[in-house]
Amino acid sequence: MATLTQYPSWQTLCQHQKQLEPMHMRDMFKENPKRFEQFSLILDDLLLDYSKHRLTKETLDLLFQIAREAKIENWRDRMFSGEKINITEDRAVLHTALRNRSNTPVYVNGKDVMPDVNAVLTQMREFTTKVRDGSWTGYTDKPITDIVNIGIGGSDLGPVMVCDALKPYAS
Repeated sequence: MATLTQYPSWQTLCQHQKQLEPMHMRDMFKENPKRFEQFSLILDDLLLDYSKHRLTKETLDLLFQIAREAKIENWRDRMFSGEKINITEDRAVLHTALRNRSNTPVYVNGKDVMPDVNAVLTQMREFTTKVRDGSWTGYTDKPITDIVNIGIGGSDLGPVMVCDALKPYAS
């Protein structure tokens, strides 16, 4: 599997970036008064504004070319179908199943993992509800008021997200 920097379009993108480097954002807006409209997207309440970055239509075309060369759509499809695309851990990436609000079956090795995912999500919901309402108690039979996040060397993004989610309930 080639790395992104090995694709011909990557080299073209690097040359293109060197051409954009001296440009000032103010001048880019002056040259193109519709820059914000052309380089931003709105989806419901989400605004994705990339107009304030040094990019042009050519930049986007090159980025899409890199995506095509990397066969990103194929990788996406393989990810959603539950194939083992995490080559370092030799397993499927299942974070998509956690966000599967439609509850469409997600098969890994011929088994639908959604019942297991839903069971864990239910456990998480029950646990967080009990922590928030004070019915989950610690060793002293008092409600949990503090969380200590002790990592084991993996990603701490999940525990950090939990701590951030519980901040509004801190006293």
